[in-house]
Amino acid sequence: MATFDDWMDTYEEVYAALPGDAGAACPNCGQRTLRLVFTGDLDRDTGYGSFWCDSCLTGVGISRALIPDGAIVRDIHLPSEERQPEIPDFRLVN
Repeated sequence: MATFDDWMDTYEEVYAALPGDAGAACPNCGQRTLRLVFTGDLDRDTGYGSFWCDSCLTGVGISRALIPDGAIVRDIHLPSEERQPEIPDFRLVN
C-alpha cells in the first residue's frame, strides 16, 4: 500500500493542476481515477479536502486547505446528506 507521503505528493500534483486534470495515477493501484473534492464555506477560500481513488477506494483527508479557483466544493452549511457530490466511504491512509 502507498504511504501517506506518496499520497501527499500526488495530491500536490493534482492540486497544482486545478481546475484542469493532472492525469495522475493513484499511488496505491495505478489507476487514473483520482478525485479531489473540498468541503467548505462557499464564500471563503479554505476548507478541507477529500482525495481518493474511485478504483481502490483509498485516499487521504486534508484539513485547512486553501481551495483553488475551479475546484469542486461542497457547501459545509448544508446537512452532510445533502452535500454534492457524494464522497464514498474510502479507506484513509495515515
